[in-house]
Amino acid sequence: MLSWEKSSSVAPMKRERAWVEIDLAALAHNVRQLKRLLLPATELMTVVKADAYGHGAVTIAQTALQCGATWLGVATIPEGIELREAGITAPILLLGATNTPEQVRAIARWQLQPTLGTPKQALVCAETLNQSTHHSPFPVHLKLDTGMSRLGAPWQQSAEFVQLVQRLPQLQIVSLYSHLATADDPDETVMRQQQARFKQAIAQIRSAGIPLPRLHLANSAATLADADLHYDLVRVGLATYGLHPAPHLQSKIDLKPVLQVKARVTQVKTLQPGTGVSYGYQFIADRQMPLAVVGIGYADGVPRNLSNRIDVLIRGQRVRQIGAITMDQLMLDVTHLPDLQEGEIVTLLGQDGKEQISAEDWATLLNTISWEILCGFKHRLPRLTVNQPVPLQISQVKESDLEPHLEPETVARSSSLDS
Repeated sequence: MLSWEKSSSVAPMKRERAWVEIDLAALAHNVRQLKRLLLPATELMTVVKADAYGHGAVTIAQTALQCGATWLGVATIPEGIELREAGITAPILLLGATNTPEQVRAIARWQLQPTLGTPKQALVCAETLNQSTHHSPFPVHLKLDTGMSRLGAPWQQSAEFVQLVQRLPQLQIVSLYSHLATADDPDETVMRQQQARFKQAIAQIRSAGIPLPRLHLANSAATLADADLHYDLVRVGLATYGLHPAPHLQSKIDLKPVLQVKARVTQVKTLQPGTGVSYGYQFIADRQMPLAVVGIGYADGVPRNLSNRIDVLIRGQRVRQIGAITMDQLMLDVTHLPDLQEGEIVTLLGQDGKEQISAEDWATLLNTISWEILCGFKHRLPRLTVNQPVPLQISQVKESDLEPHLEPETVARSSSLDS
């Protein structure tokens, strides 16, 4: 895989064809806005799996930690190792499954913290550690399935699962958590059912006389939806990157998109009437038309199914994409920019002047979700950071910045556990 950071020969070419810009000031703004939603005792985990949703995990993690996050979440062991090799020492939760001794040894070596969702996983973890030189209790997180039907032990067996892990001296339970399946849905029925199951599981553990570890349930949508879902920690991915999980949550928080995708015009030509454009001639010029070729395509993460359906931005104006999007290039109708030159910048996602195109716009056209759009941009596109965050000085801190931004009816965590 091409590495823009490791090859000195290609580094000067980062802005020659196409690239992704990562706005660190926007990221810092989003993290600080999220912190304002939380009680002081509630911690913020920034989820940086899938290379921080395509933004670049190391840079995102470093900036988020500087701005108030205290935990990081990854999906795979190599993702965690990448952060450790970059010198990041914050606790890292491995959200994926851990099933083999090889995985356990790697997790222990790199001081990651695994998720355990079955008794078998707990026993494999304990037995592997017992055969190693690792002597101190190993931090683990127990996951319950309250309705996602993915990883996790059945919530009805929460007490038995916790008791089993407690009896393994090699392991130390750091947290108990679950994941919500429909937190982004305006209809809260399923989310409230899962919340009730989580509370019942907590009650079972209490009844067994087991001290409660750290508790967490909320993803981005739940973090924005209801403070009663926050518990001791929230796990925030999408909102960190400046996108709202659902339209009805947009009023809850001011977020700024962190990622922009840009490319350059590589050639400008004039089409005659009746001339076809790109593979399959999905577009045929009905008049004399100036056309621009842009150096980005579906191999970079621009979905081919967006062909003839999207606009891009040039000089603050919307410009229509025409013809089939190809592997490395796409074409534009630049009728309204007759003096366009090779080398000019095209914004595919992001803002140019007063116009803006978002990952949500593409997702709507494709009947998918913005998460998929963000994760689709390939590493052939270098990630370039812009707008370094301004440190928050004490003199800049207002009383409103110190107090959590909660609705008046918000109740304390203790009532959420008892109800």
